[in-house]
Amino acid sequence: MGDSYRKEQGLYFLLFLCLPGALSISLYYSVPEEKKRGSLVANVLEDLKLGTGELSARRAQLVSKNSKQYFHLDTKTGNLLINDKIDRETLCGQTDPCLLQSEFFLQNPLKIFSIEVKIEDVNDNVPKFSKKAFDLEIPENVSPNTHFPLEFARDEDLGINNIQNYTLSPNEHFMLSMESNKNGRKYVDLVLEKPLDREKDSHFGLTLTAVDGGEPQRTGTVKINIDVLDINDNSPQFTHSEYKVRLKENSPQGTLVFKVEATDLDFGSNSQITYSFNRVPEEIYDLFNLNEITGEITLSGQLDYEKETSYDMNIRATDAGGLSGHCKVLVDVEDVNDNVPEVSVISITSPLAEDSPLETLVALFSVIDRDSGDNGRTVCSVEVNLPFMLKSTVNNYYQLVVQSPLDREKVSEYNVTITAVDQGSPRLTSTRIINVQISDVNDNPPVFEKSSCEMQIRENNIPGLLIGSVRAADLDTEKNAKVTYSLLPGKVTDGLVASYISVNSESGNLYALRSLDYEQIKDFKVTVRATDGGSPPLSSEVTVRVVILDENDNAPFFLYPLQNSTSPCNELVPKSVEAGYLVTKVVAVDGDSGQNSWLSYELLKATDPGLFSIGAQNGEVRTRRALSERDTSKQRLLIVVRDNGLPPQSSTAMLHVLPMGGFSDPYMKAVEVSKEEHEEDGTLTLYLVICLAAVSFVFLVCIVSFAAIKICRRDPRESFIAAPPHFPPARPDIPENCGDSQSGSLSRSYHYYVCLTGGSLSSEFRFLRPLIPVFSVGDPNLNVNQTPPSASQDIPEQVGKEESEEKVK
Repeated sequence: MGDSYRKEQGLYFLLFLCLPGALSISLYYSVPEEKKRGSLVANVLEDLKLGTGELSARRAQLVSKNSKQYFHLDTKTGNLLINDKIDRETLCGQTDPCLLQSEFFLQNPLKIFSIEVKIEDVNDNVPKFSKKAFDLEIPENVSPNTHFPLEFARDEDLGINNIQNYTLSPNEHFMLSMESNKNGRKYVDLVLEKPLDREKDSHFGLTLTAVDGGEPQRTGTVKINIDVLDINDNSPQFTHSEYKVRLKENSPQGTLVFKVEATDLDFGSNSQITYSFNRVPEEIYDLFNLNEITGEITLSGQLDYEKETSYDMNIRATDAGGLSGHCKVLVDVEDVNDNVPEVSVISITSPLAEDSPLETLVALFSVIDRDSGDNGRTVCSVEVNLPFMLKSTVNNYYQLVVQSPLDREKVSEYNVTITAVDQGSPRLTSTRIINVQISDVNDNPPVFEKSSCEMQIRENNIPGLLIGSVRAADLDTEKNAKVTYSLLPGKVTDGLVASYISVNSESGNLYALRSLDYEQIKDFKVTVRATDGGSPPLSSEVTVRVVILDENDNAPFFLYPLQNSTSPCNELVPKSVEAGYLVTKVVAVDGDSGQNSWLSYELLKATDPGLFSIGAQNGEVRTRRALSERDTSKQRLLIVVRDNGLPPQSSTAMLHVLPMGGFSDPYMKAVEVSKEEHEEDGTLTLYLVICLAAVSFVFLVCIVSFAAIKICRRDPRESFIAAPPHFPPARPDIPENCGDSQSGSLSRSYHYYVCLTGGSLSSEFRFLRPLIPVFSVGDPNLNVNQTPPSASQDIPEQVGKEESEEKVK
């Protein structure tokens, strides 16, 4: 039997392979029941002519159509193995053949194969009777060859393993008669062979044996107790030998199925009829109830069309004298829509890359409805606002594929609701939610908040000081969103940008690598690049302007009187001057800018404190009263200049004023001043004139340029602000802190009348009004005469130093 079945399955296999355009291929195998777990059924790899490793590469999968997975597919070897012990009787009952159906899938490309495994019966069950003993009452006047039906034995096995014969214990009155129905089931009747005589034998005890044909042969026995009754010559009779009934599967318990009725022509007790089931399976007793008096058949269990579509019941009517009549009731079960569609997911791709192309397979699933007809036909759908769609395949299998581009930054996951609806009435619906995670790809570059930004740092900073930080955000995740920062090559004045600034690759913090000097560089630009960790990496850039803030790190420097520590500065004053006479103008500059370069002058010490005064802002030294004969012939003035920084810095200068009695008299040559002092004072005067002329020229050029620019960009809302002057470069013999200044005591331009007599030892300057009005850019309420404690502490030291030098001379 196994060989012929294998030949049939081979022919079917070749037939499906030869059919062009076949959507699926069926494979047929057979295996005996009760095989151990792991037993080999067949090799699918050889039957399908597939290459080694192709099952794993194409993600082969075996899906059972039963509720239990009885077989297992080894994707490495292609062997179809028994996954669990199979009991044919439990699985299929008396259904023959007993088939287990499975679906075999190969993906990429998708191929579906149907596998049917026939479970062959083995003789593992003994024949069994429904009762331990049969009781018969036979009237004595029964004629020979009368048949008495007996309950047949049940054997769960099939074919040759089922009951093949019945035997009766030896006796002289009875024999057995057997016949088979269209299903091959054997029925046995007890046949009276010799007339009975109750006076001789009122009781018979016989043994009925049922024998199957399996190897080894199995038997079952039952006792037959026969009581011989007195004469009853009429048996009950039914109107019809067969009745047909239709009943819906959802009928409640207690529903009347049918009422049988038989008549007996006898009288008295011999006409009293009782009804009973005869030769019915045990499941009939579980589902139906027969009233033995009325003959009403009612439903006592729950019908299920998916398990059984029809039932046949043999009804026996027995009178009080032991005679009986028989009929058959056929019950056809009608299907109702009581099973919802079942959605079974076979495979799912999650996470799904956001750059997956269209038609990419996301999930493969099947929809099964156990009802029949329209009740079992299903329609499957998903939501319309998703980037996925359904594609139907054979045998109620569906593919969920990508239908529009994905973007993880917009939606990182989808809960796809699959809805299956059958065509029954009323329609039943089931849903299944599939979660699809979207994985990230590097499709977003890092983005800075602004394309450029500005940071500030004070000069004279500590190397390694944090200037600020830049931040770039990346919409991707994990390594695709990990941003690293770097500086692009560039130059700052005379050096590389990398020697000034460094950036932390992880945090984006910018650090100064060296101490910066505002007087050398005011600002510079660097470009920072942010690069993510994706493949390929994406990047963006931001321009950072670093502005250096000025600090008060330069002390004021006197241009006049120049303090070169070689000879004092002498100024000649006529003795006939009145109060307010301009003796000279003290000129100082500061290398800082802004309020750090705003200077104020103060007369710190004088030989006669009440004789001279100095302008706090312009540095003009004037007489406060007229000279008298009592005034000394040499006045020494100690002048201090302070800037407006925090803390303020200051410098001091010593000025000698010599009152003289007439500039044109010849005795002027006899002034008691050393020759070296005379030569040096003349040289100093020449230098001072040159510096003042250069400063005035540069200032005039700046004013003219500023006026021209303002005329071109005239805005009535703007107020006039005087441009700060620019001083000429420092001379080699002037200290470094006397460099260019944007402001100072030379913020105004003057006309100077210089009167020099032949051989004179000093010069006289006459100061007129400034050429243009000066508008202060500082705070008008600022008190320039205020001296911070730190500056006032330095001044006495300088005064003491000047006094010691004077004593030495």
